[in-house]
Amino acid sequence: MPMWLKRLQRWRRQRQLRHKRIPIVLWERVVRDVLGHYRLDHHELHRLRELASLFLLRKAFTGAGGLELNAYMRTVIATEACLLILNLDLDWYDGWLEIIVYPDSFVVARDVQDDIGLIHEQRAVLGGEAWGRGPLILAWGDTLPGSRPHGPGSNVILHEFAHKLDMLNGAANGMPPLHAGMDRHAWTHVFTRAYSELQTQLMRHHYTRIDPYGAENPAEFFAVVSEEFFELPARLHTWYPELYTQLSLFYRQDPLQRLASSGQDRN
Repeated sequence: MPMWLKRLQRWRRQRQLRHKRIPIVLWERVVRDVLGHYRLDHHELHRLRELASLFLLRKAFTGAGGLELNAYMRTVIATEACLLILNLDLDWYDGWLEIIVYPDSFVVARDVQDDIGLIHEQRAVLGGEAWGRGPLILAWGDTLPGSRPHGPGSNVILHEFAHKLDMLNGAANGMPPLHAGMDRHAWTHVFTRAYSELQTQLMRHHYTRIDPYGAENPAEFFAVVSEEFFELPARLHTWYPELYTQLSLFYRQDPLQRLASSGQDRN
């Protein structure tokens, strides 16, 4: 990108932040309700507020099913979405516009082909869904602060926005665009081994250390372990240190180090 264009973008960004930054009272409420357990430092919180403010300007929020979205709801969603890209930047969410929010879990119908080729309609109750270059859909009941709809470590917002990052390479397949210097073969080896182990544990009816939903397919596995990377970093690092390392390289964050710096160890 030409230097003049970078300067223009930087100027436009700073101008937007001067006039449209998340109000401090609202931001302090979101920090208290949503961000406390992540142990972000002052500089990270400042950067996250800027990213979330710009995100709110770039994305359209639509309430569905009778839900009336307010500034607090939008800010909670924007803040957790931007936690994933805290050290990446907003262009990782380019190429799509809308976030649709239902009050509670919603039903979707899909055509599924069976083993003999017949097509059946299958209905599923979801708390979130991400569509390629289309909208991202959330259920507020599953995303409001403190909600853990699928047990400890679950976070629907992180899960669905991880899908959006995965889809930057096309269809979601557990392989988001890796940074220069990251080893594609190492990523594939580590993720394939952990994914296969999860499937084997389920097949043998063993206890799993990763949410069983991750065994659905590689895309769901990436989204599930992304949740656990941020929500349960100590646990993920203990059982899958190589997986933790790959995610740390991709997100350019080290949640476990944050906890260590704050004197906590969140399992």
